[in-house]
This record gives sequence, structure tokens and C-alpha cells, in this order.
Amino acid sequence: MIKVSGLTKNYGLRCAISDLNFSIEKGEIVGFLGPNGAGKTTTMRIMTGYLPPSSGTVTIGGYDIIDNSLEIRKIVGYLPETVPLYLDMSVFDYLKFMADLRHLKNPEDAVDEALEKVDLTTRSNSFIGNLSKGMRQRVGLAQALIHNPDVLILDEPTIGLDPAQVVAIRNLIKELGKERTIILSTHILSEAQQVCNRVMIINKGKIVAEDSPEHLQIRLTGSQRVRTKVRADSQEIANLIQSISGVVNVFVTDPNTVEFETLNGAEVQPAVARKIIKEGYDLLELYPITMSLEDIFLQLTRDETPVSEIKEGESQAEFETEGDD
Repeated sequence: MIKVSGLTKNYGLRCAISDLNFSIEKGEIVGFLGPNGAGKTTTMRIMTGYLPPSSGTVTIGGYDIIDNSLEIRKIVGYLPETVPLYLDMSVFDYLKFMADLRHLKNPEDAVDEALEKVDLTTRSNSFIGNLSKGMRQRVGLAQALIHNPDVLILDEPTIGLDPAQVVAIRNLIKELGKERTIILSTHILSEAQQVCNRVMIINKGKIVAEDSPEHLQIRLTGSQRVRTKVRADSQEIANLIQSISGVVNVFVTDPNTVEFETLNGAEVQPAVARKIIKEGYDLLELYPITMSLEDIFLQLTRDETPVSEIKEGESQAEFETEGDD
């Protein structure tokens, strides 16, 4: 559905993104993660045809963003970080205006359908200036959906919303993702875990990791951490576990709780369970601890992170305009 090859964008002597390569299949919800200035917004603007690349290619649905920019606009819906709204227009009139700009055959039907998708039918006659931030985000989503695109590109769709509004927008995105491909950028790591099938972590204009949140933990750590709770002295249990082959580190965390690390691929949990029970102790808990996406994000975006171990090549500093990140 989407293929990006060698995508690079320079602002003068500054490199915003450098040699990005990735593909996104139909029906995926993919998250762009990265610190401010990483290159997320620049990438999304190029994909929508808003900015030209310095080099490289992007094809969406088989169309090239340079040679077939009008066709791209027909199949892509875009919600920028700052939603382009006219506050003195009603919701319906604004969406009708956007439908007319796209020369849709039945603009009023398209408006009604978009309003229903974002659950704004009852607010169609309200002035946009009188709506809450969350409602305005829904209007922005409606304008991105007005032409029923195959691809949605959303730049920070939940920024500035209260917790209830964030949950509502996330649920809406997941629902929309059942029928189309969605790309979103976010600073909220839990959002990517809850919404996205796959994440791309961008740092200094380079993709430093790309996988599902679950698989990133396995790929980017050399060990698995396991927690066990036993009705016994923790230090005794720690000494017992330390003697088991495949265990590399043991930590006492609570009076009855011990955590230990194993080499990737080492199946030591059954051996640990058997050893504890054989010694006559009561085993209360034994389960792996998953590395959070936040831990992975911080690990990969530290200045000292050896990016070349994940993706070949060195990153360059980025320069973005108008608050771009």
C-alpha cells in the first residue's frame, strides 16, 4: 500500500530526515514515535504531498507522490497537528466546504457519512468556535475522512485533549483502522501500545527501530526478566535461583519477591519452578516482566545509543520549521 525508499529532506545544510526506508500494508495502524525534532512531521508532510522530498521516493496505492500528486490526494486523508478549522462556520458548512473543494459528486451525503463516522451528527449545526478541543479534533478527523480515503495520516491526533477525550479519539482511530491504513505520530507511548499494530521509532532523522511493541522487547534486549514470589526468605531463594543454568542476574526486590534475568531463548522458568518446589518452598508467582515501550523509547533515543546496531548508517541533526517534529 505504502512504500518509502531512500527518503531524504534537507533544509539548507541541515538534514531533517535521511534515507528512510519502510513499507506499510493495507489495514495496518502504524505509529511514528520520536522526540521533538526527530523528523516525524516532515515525513508525514512529504507523504501527503505538502512538502517535496530532497531525494527518494514515496508511493501510495501505486501512485508516486511527485508524478501523481492529485491521485495521492484522492486516496489520502490528512489531519495536521494544528487542525485547519474556520471557527465562525458551522460544522456542517465547514465540511460541506471541504467536500466542495474536493469536487465530490454528492457533497451533502459525504458530510452526513463523515459526521456519522466521528459521532458528530448531533453537533452538525454548532459553530466550530463553540466546540470543545475534543470535538474540534473530531471535526478535523471528519474533514480528513470526507472523501472516504484509503489512507489516513494523523499528526498528534490526541495532543491537548483531556483523558476522556483521548480515550474517545483512540477508540475512534481503532475503529477507523478496521477499514483503512492509518499512520499516526505521537509522543504518548501508551497510545502507540494501545492503538498501533506496529511502531517506528525515529531519532535524528533515522528509523532506529521498527516492529510491533511486543517484538521490540525481544529484539532489543539481550535478556528476559522474570519475577517470582515465594513464601520464604528472599535471599535464600535468590541463592537457589542463581545456581540454575541460564540465569545471568538475580535481584531481591521485596521480602518475598526475587527477579532474575535469563539469556534470550533460555527456557529456565520450568527449571526454576521445579527447583523451588523440590526444596519444599511454596511458589506463589512466576511470570516474565515485559519491557515497556517507554523503556525501549528511552534506550533508543539517548544520545549514546548505538544506532548502527539497529539500523545501518549514522543519523544527522534535524532542522524543522513551524514547530515541526
